[in-house]
Amino acid sequence: MTRSNLTRDEARRRAALVEGVRYEVTLDLTSAEDFTSSSIIRFRCLKQGAETFVDLTANEVSAVELNGTRLSPEAFDGHRVRLTGLREENELRVHARCAYHRTELGMHRFVDPVDGLIYLHTDFEPFDAHRVFACFDQPDIKGVFEFTVAVPRGWMVISNQQPAGPPTPAADGSLEEWRFQPTVPLPTYVTAVVAGNYHRVKDRHRDIDLGIYCRQSLAQSLDADELLEVTKQGLDFFEPAFGYPYPFGAKYDQVFIPESNSGAMENAACITFNDLYIFRSRVTDAARERRADTPLHELAHMWFGDLVTMRWWSDLWLNESFASFMAVYAQGQATRWPEAWTTFADTEKTWAYRQDQLPTTHPIVADIPDVESIHLNFDGITYAKGASVLRPSGTSSETRSWPTSSGRSRRARAGISTPGPGSGWRPPASTRSGPSSMSRTETGRTPSPRWPSSRKRLRNGPRSGGTGWPWACTTRPTSGWSAGPAWSWTSPALAPRSPSWWGSPSPTCCSSMTTT
Repeated sequence: MTRSNLTRDEARRRAALVEGVRYEVTLDLTSAEDFTSSSIIRFRCLKQGAETFVDLTANEVSAVELNGTRLSPEAFDGHRVRLTGLREENELRVHARCAYHRTELGMHRFVDPVDGLIYLHTDFEPFDAHRVFACFDQPDIKGVFEFTVAVPRGWMVISNQQPAGPPTPAADGSLEEWRFQPTVPLPTYVTAVVAGNYHRVKDRHRDIDLGIYCRQSLAQSLDADELLEVTKQGLDFFEPAFGYPYPFGAKYDQVFIPESNSGAMENAACITFNDLYIFRSRVTDAARERRADTPLHELAHMWFGDLVTMRWWSDLWLNESFASFMAVYAQGQATRWPEAWTTFADTEKTWAYRQDQLPTTHPIVADIPDVESIHLNFDGITYAKGASVLRPSGTSSETRSWPTSSGRSRRARAGISTPGPGSGWRPPASTRSGPSSMSRTETGRTPSPRWPSSRKRLRNGPRSGGTGWPWACTTRPTSGWSAGPAWSWTSPALAPRSPSWWGSPSPTCCSSMTTT
């Protein structure tokens, strides 16, 4: 039996074979002991006759069928389903029974001790989607997902897309089936299914439906107005900042979940938050300021992490460092907490200092040979130290203005003072050249050039006639798997057209970031 792990080399080989993935996933969450998972996976193989595998951890697999042929039970070894003799176009069907968890691996099930109501949610980062359905569980093999979820009648189900229609009741009226619209191409780890007796507050911002959810026993403590206000301010800030509209359609849901082992997770259009963020009593404004950082962090991920996605977990640092940086920047510019960078220095940066003094410290850009290794890196180095490094790399001595959520401009109070997109401003010459003392080397990959002292700015926007990106990173050609982009778009149609860069075409501030 293989371990529930995936190495970087295995991911490279599989990514070189598989493309054009579409999933139809059906989950039956009506049992209290375990749940039924059925997957139909359609994909192209770039080498006919090749073999590969899909990831799946399940209590039982009752049927596996590849291109109409039923596979032997030996094809499933407990954590993988081996696929041989692949065609150019393939269809895989897998029917399994999977386990609930109480440690937020895969599908988490919670019974509220206050009222006995049941709440379920998924958490897939970095490598747990295969505990819920069969899939190619790595960040650079994106797929289109269509979820169908059966739940007891009266439950609410939330996912990455809006429902395709009202839930369909079963014949006896005890169950309901929720069908969701297809997603844009997503990596497996940012897909999500949340179900239960959730309390919901609805709102709308421009053409985006906003939802705030929590369990019924916390409904009286939910201060949805403040959370929605921060969300709207973030949307209005990030769209011009990134030069690209909110990328996940007409809805954005934020769900406060019980027993989370982290602060939040950036599932596309279905953010999950630790429900400790719901204040049970009166708190200081400082506590509200610290809380507001998290919704802005996860909202920044919609563009940087979900719209574009790292190829492998070695680039987790930039995914999280940049979201941490942008959250504070947006908070200082667009919300009622203009001194957010002061708070950052007092909290996040001191966290980074403490972590850096421990025996467990590591480089910001870490070598991640397999998925198990990444668990050591969700820490103050990856988040706070990385964000601290990114901030001065873009700071200009000049004070510039930036559009706020109200459409007006004000002087930058702290953080990067680069102006908004479309301003025609270029960084001072002193920040456009000259390497810093920082560099990185990753085992098995060509060493990157040294970091430039500031990120390069992309002249052309992500669409023809676009206003441009305020920050972006270039790449250098390498060999093998990393010769392509280290960050991939949800869809080629969303990629910037004819990008051009200032300065040298090769300097990088991450391993191999590009726009394809």
